[in-house]
Amino acid sequence: MTSEDQQDVFDPLEIRVLAVLSEKEATTPDAYPLSLNALTNGCNQLSSRDPVMTLSDAAVHDVLQRLMQRKLVAEVSQAGARVAKFEHRMRIKWTLEPDKLAVLTVLMLRGSQTAGEIRARCERLHAFDTIEQVEASLQFLIDKYPPLVAKLARGRYAALLAGASFVEQQEIASAFSGKLRIEGGTDRLSQLEAEVARLHAELDDLSAQFALFKQQFD
Repeated sequence: MTSEDQQDVFDPLEIRVLAVLSEKEATTPDAYPLSLNALTNGCNQLSSRDPVMTLSDAAVHDVLQRLMQRKLVAEVSQAGARVAKFEHRMRIKWTLEPDKLAVLTVLMLRGSQTAGEIRARCERLHAFDTIEQVEASLQFLIDKYPPLVAKLARGRYAALLAGASFVEQQEIASAFSGKLRIEGGTDRLSQLEAEVARLHAELDDLSAQFALFKQQFD
C-alpha cells in the first residue's frame, strides 16, 4: 500500500480553496469567514499564488461542496448575514498549531520552496524568528502520519496534499525548466550538454529519494 492509498489526496482547486481560507483567516480576520465572492477573488489573486488561476464562482462553489463532504470546510451562519460564509477545518482535521498551519498554507499557495522562502512568505501568517523554527515546523509536518510535507532535492519542501506522485512530477518539470536556462556564451552547445548531464544526475537522485520515501508506506 502506498502513502497515497492511506492519506487524503486533493486536486489543485481543492488545495487552492483550502489555502486561501487559511491565509485569509490570518491576514484579514475581520472579513473571515469568507463569502463565496471573497473566496473566489482570493483564489484568483495575482500575488502570492503559483500557479495563478482564473476560477468562477460556480467552480469554487463546487469545490466547497466537495470539501464540506470531507469535513474540511464548514458553512457558517452569522446573524444578519445575507450570504453564506465558509471556514476551513484544517487545524482540527490535522491537529495543527498556528506555525505548522502557516507553513503548510504557504506551501499550498506557492508550491515547493526553501525554508528561507517559507519564512519570508509566512510573515503575515506567522512570524518566525529563525530559519530553525521554520525547519522544526517542516519536520513536524514531515513526521506526521501520513505526512503532509516532503523534503525534496536542493533543500526544497513541498506539500503532499496532491499525492507524492504529483509532487514528483512537478519537481522533475521544475528541474528541467530551471536547469535548461543557459546563459549566452561562445560555446552554447557544450554548455547545454553539460547542463543536461548534470540534470540527469539530479533527476536520478530525486527519483531515488522519492522511491525511498514511498517505501516507508509499502
